[in-house]
Amino acid sequence: MPTPECITPTPDYRQTVRELSDRLVTAQRPIRVLDAIKWSAAVEEAFFAAGAREQPRVDREYYARQPLGFDPAAKRQELEELEREVAHRLGQYNPVGQIMRRICREYASVVRMLEGRGTPEFCRLSQELYGSSTDALHAGDPNLADLGVMMAEALANIDRGHYFAAEEKNLTGEEAVAVLGRRVAEAFADVDAGVRVVLSDGIVADAAAGADTIKVRKEARFNDRDLRLLEVHEGWVHLGTTLNGASQPYCTFLSKGPPSATVTQEGLAIFLEIITFTSHPGRVRRVTNRIRAVHMAEEGASFLDVYGFFRGQGFSERVSFADASRVFRGSTPTGGAFTKDLSYSKGFLLIYNYIRLAVRQGKLDRIPLLFCGKTTLEDLRVLAQLVEEGLVTKPAFLPPQLRDLNALAAWMCYSNFLNRLSLDRVAADYAGIL
Repeated sequence: MPTPECITPTPDYRQTVRELSDRLVTAQRPIRVLDAIKWSAAVEEAFFAAGAREQPRVDREYYARQPLGFDPAAKRQELEELEREVAHRLGQYNPVGQIMRRICREYASVVRMLEGRGTPEFCRLSQELYGSSTDALHAGDPNLADLGVMMAEALANIDRGHYFAAEEKNLTGEEAVAVLGRRVAEAFADVDAGVRVVLSDGIVADAAAGADTIKVRKEARFNDRDLRLLEVHEGWVHLGTTLNGASQPYCTFLSKGPPSATVTQEGLAIFLEIITFTSHPGRVRRVTNRIRAVHMAEEGASFLDVYGFFRGQGFSERVSFADASRVFRGSTPTGGAFTKDLSYSKGFLLIYNYIRLAVRQGKLDRIPLLFCGKTTLEDLRVLAQLVEEGLVTKPAFLPPQLRDLNALAAWMCYSNFLNRLSLDRVAADYAGIL
């Protein structure tokens, strides 16, 4: 049943939305945050050549030698003019116009952040866009830094039990491409997506998703657990939402994700990892360590401090460098954090609570909308209206757990009650049997 606000858009209105949406997609295209802030292999080699005792040689001049690929002033002006035109043609309070205008402002802030590479302004704008480890998620609740401490304690208790032995990485990059390619093709068979898995020697992470491709780092090694996690995280979530967004007939901006969508994206990916039982304590440790490392940098720790933290966690020199450099990319070794890595845990908590409340309030139809493109939680109410109006289509691809919501709804019904119990009181009552 349509909501009272639902209207049937005219062809001219639909065309205007499509035109403005396409212009927003075009405007953001050259903005490539991770490419603009990554550290070269030469920085890593110089660090180890100096015995891993000196701060990496990265400063403002280092970033100045890495062109952005666009004129920042012109790009900000383009986004500001587009924001004004959206308001002019759709109206100040038009729901889809408000989303596009906010995205324009976000991308303008991203441009300013990239202009500030190697300065304190970069860190400040990163916190504005992605959040800080000390931000409150909800009034009176623990923050992400508190979560990092609590999770570290739980993982330490697991480690003391020696329950999980290290699993051999017995698959090469080439073998991983073959296995992951078959799994992804099967997952997307019903939507004829044409997705691919390819080898790459130009990425820092072991794997990364693009528009219709998952790139696997050629030198990396994997096991079956790794590939299952990549299928869910990079395939189902990142590729799935990109393809669903690209298939939108009018709101094509849903195919691209500003920083606010990154929080939802990474949180949704972690949520799917957990409910599909593909996550594991080692994975949780890496995500938790990212919180702790970002918090350290926000509190004044240097690259060497954070590198030492990862080494103290038992990671190799090269892995520790890679994880520490994630925290300081775009900044300098003593200049504060790039806080994007908070998105995984922050997003998970926000997604989990949203789904719990959607089940409690009987709004199960809102949950699949998380997959209609690169969206944010705050936009889902508007997107539900746009689906009714025909401006947004329901997602063509959904993971099995969201195609059939029976099990998820049952779990969340219990979760809503369990979250009312005091875990400290439960621990006291169970002390005699555990």
